[in-house]
Amino acid sequence: MSAFQFHLDAVDPATGARVGRWVTPHGVVETPAFMPVGTLATVKGLTPDQLQQTGAQMVLSNTYHLALRPGSEVVAELGGLHKFMGWDGPMLTDSGGFQIFSLATRRKLDDDKVVFRSHIDGSLLELSPAQAILVQEQLGADVIMCLDECPPHDAPYEKLLAAVDRTTRWAARCRDAQRRDDQALFGIVQGGTNIALREHSAKGLLPLDFPGYAIGGLSVGEEPAAMYTTLDDTVPMLPTDKPRYLMGVGRPIDLIEGILRGIDLFDCVMPTRNGRNGTAFTSRGSVKMRNLKHRTASEPLDPDCECLACQKFSRAYLRHLFIAGEMLGPILLSLHNLTFYQRLLRDLRVAIRAGRATEFRADQLARWEMSV
Repeated sequence: MSAFQFHLDAVDPATGARVGRWVTPHGVVETPAFMPVGTLATVKGLTPDQLQQTGAQMVLSNTYHLALRPGSEVVAELGGLHKFMGWDGPMLTDSGGFQIFSLATRRKLDDDKVVFRSHIDGSLLELSPAQAILVQEQLGADVIMCLDECPPHDAPYEKLLAAVDRTTRWAARCRDAQRRDDQALFGIVQGGTNIALREHSAKGLLPLDFPGYAIGGLSVGEEPAAMYTTLDDTVPMLPTDKPRYLMGVGRPIDLIEGILRGIDLFDCVMPTRNGRNGTAFTSRGSVKMRNLKHRTASEPLDPDCECLACQKFSRAYLRHLFIAGEMLGPILLSLHNLTFYQRLLRDLRVAIRAGRATEFRADQLARWEMSV
């Protein structure tokens, strides 16, 4: 993993929040970092240049979806995922493990593999640990993930334990299947909100010595307090000298709480999905763009934001776009939300370096409680 180097620049002793520099084959990622989700090799509605304008450093795509269309072989033939989608920065691909949870009615699972029935045409897609690695090697992302089983948060203990043990066995098979040395393979700690199972999972994965570790199986229906308690106990189990990735968690408050517990990487569809559906995240709280009160509002969406939507247009115009069904509305709100997320983490990195992580959280929470 000589192409990957992770350096910690500052750690807040009061909270565990950390600032680092993660060197990858396609560039340096300042951590903590948020990855926009480009499931199908595109962050919906935005060009790569627009993504860069938001401050995004790294993008996530998905093994299951790209294996179905256009096919990982096609992507490989066309020069790999970076060239295919026109993004020259770092990338990560999820293995398809989350789809074991989200597409539970369309898959069959055993100790050897998972078989999905395509949500597109009903064809079968088989992912074993080795196949998941092969697909990700063909896609060519900088960071690839072990195939794991992500159980629902309310699964009984026996099913959680079975998922943890299967995830550990699959992680070893994924590591053995890896052939490319220019991709960092991350292990995934599972166990729901059961701390004993999280410890059991970590103990099984740490001897495999992955270059980074993810925490999966959160933000799947549990209460935020349960997530935070799980992070309190799980993060200290992970190596301090490797990136820590909290998968699929994306509420702004959850980013702050995760970072203050020592998380380095996040991804979530929330900023773009909510943007497409008319909800904006701002420095003063969320804004429902279709609300009648914005009909004649001349002020910008967020006076603290440097994005195109805030610098160029009024709330009244943005509302008009959504009411009229114009595609520019979802594009502008997606652009704004991602800019907000990147600015939030950039400002928090500054606060961590200054030893002000706790004060940053208190100040931001107070601002979000203001009326919008």
